[in-house]
Amino acid sequence: MKLLIVDDEELTRTGLIDSIDWESLGIFQLFQAEDGISGLRIAKAMKPEIVLCDVRMPRMDGIEMVERLEKLLPHSAFIFMSGYSDKEYLKAAIRLKAINYVEKPLDPTEVKNSIKEGYNCVRQNMRTVKNELFYSRGTASSFAAALTQPYRDNKENVTALAKELGLKLTSHASFTSFVVKLEQSQTDQNLMDQVLTDLEVFLSHSHMQVYYVSKYIQYHVFHILSPVLPPHGAVNRIGVFLKNCFDPACTFYISRGETCSGIARAYDSYASAVSLMQSSFFFDPGTFFTPEENDTVHTEKEDRNKSAEEAYITLLSEAVLNNDRKIGRELLRRLYEDFYQRREVSPHEAKDLYYKLFMVLEDCRQTLRLAPVMEPENAMKLLESCFSFRELHQKLTQKTELLFEAARSHLSEEPTIFLIKEYIHNHYHDEALSVRDIGGQVYLSASYVCTYFKNETGQTINQYLTDYRMKKAKELLADSRYQIADISNKVGYSNGNYFSKSFKKMTGLSPSDYREKMLK
Repeated sequence: MKLLIVDDEELTRTGLIDSIDWESLGIFQLFQAEDGISGLRIAKAMKPEIVLCDVRMPRMDGIEMVERLEKLLPHSAFIFMSGYSDKEYLKAAIRLKAINYVEKPLDPTEVKNSIKEGYNCVRQNMRTVKNELFYSRGTASSFAAALTQPYRDNKENVTALAKELGLKLTSHASFTSFVVKLEQSQTDQNLMDQVLTDLEVFLSHSHMQVYYVSKYIQYHVFHILSPVLPPHGAVNRIGVFLKNCFDPACTFYISRGETCSGIARAYDSYASAVSLMQSSFFFDPGTFFTPEENDTVHTEKEDRNKSAEEAYITLLSEAVLNNDRKIGRELLRRLYEDFYQRREVSPHEAKDLYYKLFMVLEDCRQTLRLAPVMEPENAMKLLESCFSFRELHQKLTQKTELLFEAARSHLSEEPTIFLIKEYIHNHYHDEALSVRDIGGQVYLSASYVCTYFKNETGQTINQYLTDYRMKKAKELLADSRYQIADISNKVGYSNGNYFSKSFKKMTGLSPSDYREKMLK
């Protein structure tokens, strides 16, 4: 904490500073002033948590100085010093809620005890402030949540919370809702706390308030309350401010609802912001949606029938099987244009078609007897993990390009070898995977399948399985989200030590050393 000593006697100040071990009392910054005017100036600049001041000083005495500091430093502790047994000064000290009154000549022990008492008092004040802030934020969040429900169904709750917050809502009060959608993995409470604090400061200059609530993890709602209807430009500046808050930190969309007057219509603003957000999937991340922009967009909905979907499916399959990259790329370009920035299309509609196209690519890969071009994964999970249509289309394009490259660069494998490898690729994470299991999939005995695989590939089945597991381990180690113990299990090793030994034998590095090298 910081301590300010105010006394017109320099010997008193230096004597105090030199005779007490301040750090042992939790004091790490000391300031001194020779009178009340200097003390007031230093206190305004340094905001000390404890002020130890003389009562009688020239120009401005200690009582007047503390009277002026009470509003500036409401949570600080004040201790008076005086060589005069003056009852009037004692009364003033009590009225100013001074925590102690130390008589001169000063006793260092008495001063230390007073400082300890001041230290504890300040800490208690700080805890109280934090609790009040936490309680206030909790009530404000409940109020914000209540505004995301129709007023007619929630009138009593909204009214009670507004009263608890001390809000005097007139018919002129207006509400504007902003909805921010973040990727789930990027939702950070520290970030949201900082954004809310910065927004409160930004709005205070316009006499506006914000009420915030998080919904469904990735959606963040900011209700802006203004005592009067704000100018259109002021509302848009709030959206730009929010956009700038999130821009450097994460991937997001922002939508602004209509500005509505009266608490009864606050939900209407929120509902219009949600409606705008529904089409965000088809736009680039970072887009800020406003009601005005939505009104200027007029698009006619195409008849998206089954035959259109089937055409995409058939044409993509033919392009891949014929290894016609030019037609495949043109098809994907038309597909992107068909959905990009389409407000009238449902994200589910697009994801349904893309799921089918991913399945087409997988069927083509197996028909061509090619090794997997991407990590086998659940197509539905892949679809759900995509934050934007652009990201989804990029994944489809990536897999298509890899498939074209694999088809161009490699001859089809002998069917039985392809089936053996395919089974290993799909079951390598199973620790109990055995040669007998693999042979059973191609109707060969364990001994014969080993001989056959070795003759065709130059590797034993166990060598191929180990190589494949280590390849997958390397891919996972490149992602810092995975613990090494988890990676061991994911690639078929329940014994972490055995996994580490096998990995080091294969690569010359332990898993942790390999990760450190990869992530440099």
